[in-house]
Amino acid sequence: MYKLSRLKKLLNIRISDPDFGGKRPTRNVYDFIVVGASPGGCVVTNRLTENPAIKVLLLEAGLEDNVITDVPLLNPYTVLTTFNGDYTVDPDPSVCQGMENGVCPWPSGKGTGGGTILNAMIYTIGNRRDYDEWAEAGNLGWSYEEVAPYFRKAENTYIPELNDSRHHGQNGPLSISYSPYQTPLLRAFIESGQYFGYSEVDYNNPNTHLGFARIQATIRRGQRVSAATAYLRPIVERNNFEISLRSLVKRILFDPTTRRAIGVVYEVNGRDKTVYARKEVILAAGAFGTPQLLMLSGIGPAEHLYEMGIPVLQDLPVGDNLMEHFGMHGLTFLVNETVSILPRRIIENLIKLVPQYIFGNSGILTSLGCEGVSYVRTKYANSTRDRPDIELLFVASSLASDFGLALRRTFGISDELYESTYRLAGGLDSFSIWPMLLYPASRGKIRLRNSNPHSKVRIMGNYVGERIDVDTLVEGIKIAVAATRTPPFQRYGAELYTVPFPNCAHLRFASDAYWECAVRTVTTQFHHQSGTCKMGSVVDPLLRVIGVAGLRVVDLSVMPTITAGHTQAPAYMIGEKAADIIRQAWG
Repeated sequence: MYKLSRLKKLLNIRISDPDFGGKRPTRNVYDFIVVGASPGGCVVTNRLTENPAIKVLLLEAGLEDNVITDVPLLNPYTVLTTFNGDYTVDPDPSVCQGMENGVCPWPSGKGTGGGTILNAMIYTIGNRRDYDEWAEAGNLGWSYEEVAPYFRKAENTYIPELNDSRHHGQNGPLSISYSPYQTPLLRAFIESGQYFGYSEVDYNNPNTHLGFARIQATIRRGQRVSAATAYLRPIVERNNFEISLRSLVKRILFDPTTRRAIGVVYEVNGRDKTVYARKEVILAAGAFGTPQLLMLSGIGPAEHLYEMGIPVLQDLPVGDNLMEHFGMHGLTFLVNETVSILPRRIIENLIKLVPQYIFGNSGILTSLGCEGVSYVRTKYANSTRDRPDIELLFVASSLASDFGLALRRTFGISDELYESTYRLAGGLDSFSIWPMLLYPASRGKIRLRNSNPHSKVRIMGNYVGERIDVDTLVEGIKIAVAATRTPPFQRYGAELYTVPFPNCAHLRFASDAYWECAVRTVTTQFHHQSGTCKMGSVVDPLLRVIGVAGLRVVDLSVMPTITAGHTQAPAYMIGEKAADIIRQAWG
């Protein structure tokens, strides 16, 4: 069995590389060098090596994902491991007031699979108009009709009611299915939508984005399917594919005459190595890593590079246009039945649950934690009636479910806030609904801290730089609360937990002013960082870095605007489309 073989490899090999240990670099020159095993990097590596004459080296700074990261229910806690790049946002007193030291953490996947090691496996394409607007802005080839085939190319959908849908792929490497486990509260969440005029929908059908639904997830037989599982492990026998882990790329090398990328310098085991590319260097290091590498290599805002003492090769707005879906994860609702996910109950029954997971592909360990999603419109939504501005993510537990031991720490929530607000709900049956702002007007930016490749970038999040973002999120919170007052939730006695945040206690609880204070206290994000190498200003529609040759970007940093949903699916689509673009360019 796959789970058992993965476990055996993990136990037998102390230094993790069980699947890729035999794929270490053997050459100094390759056709393509791919930097970063993100979804885009994994996809491009897989597709390019379909041609046995093409030699590809994949460089990844992190470790290999493993049987532990495969367990869906553990997904929130992976943030507390070395699979998290562990970034933080520059302090901003207007947000994250309830976080440790007033600082917003910003998780980012580090390892084979990138963000798909950390994420909640939620697969959402977004609204078709998101992509049409990319094309209308001058990015030819990126309209919905043009990118939709690449979503389907990636997908292998195992959801019976969607098997005959032309909007879902059936033959791709990426498994899409429902989690085998669900709590009774999921059905209450979905049914609550009808009280606001929403139906149960297939949100990945471009004609039915608005509504409530069970989550379509990158999960197969009860376990996570990361980008490495879908795209790298199936090609380990290809002789033209090699990979180096724990390998930090420090700079891109350019021919000074032609301005063409010809290779990279990377550090592995404390030593610098140089490797060359005959055709292209392809960046897939994510919305933080890719702009950092470009700037370290002399491509970025000229004034900033001068400040860092880096010679300017090309003046481009690298690092600008940082986008994220931010939210407020603090809503907690108590119920009067044992219908939620409680870590205490899991631990008490672990001897039964582990065999269920390993041999039966079932049980609570296959849960994503989050179970349902809805796309709704607030009073601030634009005039396009089928375009939502808020996502509500239903989570079958809360920040208090584990007595504050771990989950709240993944969001950086301080001891003081937990003790003063959530302590009395510790270990009780509860759930949460996390509102997510779909179309943030605010933009942040990335800048170098210094010229040391080992230093993390500075992140200026600017979460609430635009007033409309706060107002829209407050409306989303109010819709979430209203949903729990409908009969489906009242069957379980759902009740909003009303102990206020201490810094907001002077405001009337549940007033708009209180919810705004809550947003500024528990300011959370969904690991959807994107846009920092914007298509149209940093890369062209063929994903080539403007002003130089032989260099492309194939990750979420190229997004000109963020899509209305979780960004995993667009990341795979970008990789699939990029692979075709590259193959067409080289015949």
